[in-house]
Amino acid sequence: MRRKIYGIFVAGGSGTRMGGEVPKQFLMLDGRPILQRSIECFLEAEPDLKVITVLPRIHFQTWKDLCAVHSFHCPQTLVAGGLTRFHSVQNALRKVPDGAIVAIHDGVRPLVSPALVRRMLDRMEEEGCRALLPVVPVVDTLRSTDPATPDPDRSRIVAVQTPQIFRSEDIKAAYTQAYDLSFTDDASVAARKEIPLTLEQGERFNLKITTPEDLVLAEAILTRR
Repeated sequence: MRRKIYGIFVAGGSGTRMGGEVPKQFLMLDGRPILQRSIECFLEAEPDLKVITVLPRIHFQTWKDLCAVHSFHCPQTLVAGGLTRFHSVQNALRKVPDGAIVAIHDGVRPLVSPALVRRMLDRMEEEGCRALLPVVPVVDTLRSTDPATPDPDRSRIVAVQTPQIFRSEDIKAAYTQAYDLSFTDDASVAARKEIPLTLEQGERFNLKITTPEDLVLAEAILTRR
């Protein structure tokens, strides 16, 4: 029996690095909110996706208003964000049953391609992966700020993106752990529980928009698509 597919879109932060009053997930990217674009990429790949959107509770109404203005009528469950990203995802996973596939995606990665999403979902089903992560090679030289620490070997390092996709019972069990500062993404939480991680070739254009410069770059990429 095919597992149902859930998408958790994490947009629980305030986006202060953008330097404006509007949270980054609500900024316009080529006429539509960044968060809307992120969700639409998934719905194009998986129309039956069950959408869970994580936001600060004070922004629930703002998001509902934006959805109305932009005719974005996607059924979705709104979940209040927590103190950290870990706690936000933990809150969202309470809405996901065991026996499903759950894709956890940064709400401010609006350029992920539906093709990548579809390919990853197909691998989860066909290969029985327990966790699947998109990665890209690191092209810049990495240097430690501690003179006593050797520079990392770039050939052995990858940059990890989202969506990160899991069997729901696995990632729910992983998120019963106590929060740790070393939990930088969902994969790090899963790895602590010894859930095997499978890698998928990611996409250079799958940017996480965190600064004004990122937004300019995303606009430029969209104009060339």
